[in-house]
Amino acid sequence: MFFRNLTLFRFSPSVAEDLKRLDEALNDHRLRPCGPLEMGTRGFVPPVGRGDDAPMTHAVNACTLITVGSEEKLLPAAVVNDELQRKVQKIAEEEGRKVGGRERKRIKEDLLTELLPRAFVRSSRMSAYVDRKNGWLVLDTASRKNAENALTQVREALGSFPAVPLAPEEGPRVLMTDWLANGNLPGGLALGDECELRDPATATGAIARCRRQDLDAEEVKEHLRNGKQVFQLGLVFDDRISFVLGEDLVLRKLKFLDAVLDEMGDSQQDAAAEMDARFALLTLELERLLGKLQEWFGLPRPE
Repeated sequence: MFFRNLTLFRFSPSVAEDLKRLDEALNDHRLRPCGPLEMGTRGFVPPVGRGDDAPMTHAVNACTLITVGSEEKLLPAAVVNDELQRKVQKIAEEEGRKVGGRERKRIKEDLLTELLPRAFVRSSRMSAYVDRKNGWLVLDTASRKNAENALTQVREALGSFPAVPLAPEEGPRVLMTDWLANGNLPGGLALGDECELRDPATATGAIARCRRQDLDAEEVKEHLRNGKQVFQLGLVFDDRISFVLGEDLVLRKLKFLDAVLDEMGDSQQDAAAEMDARFALLTLELERLLGKLQEWFGLPRPE
């Protein structure tokens, strides 16, 4: 159950105390099936196990795992508009009149009522965890919109959850550009094999993307000398975790390397014990990485 992306928020020690009631709060906001005339529903599902008796959280030490779920009807606008146009054209041919805007709106509403119960339902799940000790909310997504939607769900369940986006004291773009241009990487951090460089002067400036590339190569340095800055940078932390760090401080393509995977071994444990072991390993590794991220970029925890 290793995360693949990390979008991060921070919360204060006082907020951490309130999170002790998380399981009870989420239980009142379980995901329910999408109704016949609903476009979608959101809620929480058990991170381990199934059924009404399954707990809504899974805790190891000070970290608590949750899962945000959603159901969404797949009803493409093109399908609705095509059917609407067919009905409007039929009225025009049979009754010899034009369909006004108000009538068109009513026909469209009737169409949605007719089509929604037959639409396919797409389910999605997003894992996240709260680290009460260090004040992190960690979501397994690279999408800011999805992260904000999940945060809204937690806030609705708790009544209040003042977690805030990261507010770096050191500019990520400037710092990562220095790392790449001058090799001034912090201890334990090494360059990966990909980056995205952009000309920051204009929104439509030139973009250079490197994949499976030696980032010390002269062609990369030339882009930097020409004024491009680092917007995404592949990095390796302590030979244990690789990731691509964005100027938005979202970690993408997160991957635990052999040194970490070897510590898991070939588990013969039951599912619950294996989940505990994997979650403990995930959170311990990320606790070290996020602590360094806080140090490098100056990410204060709210008071």
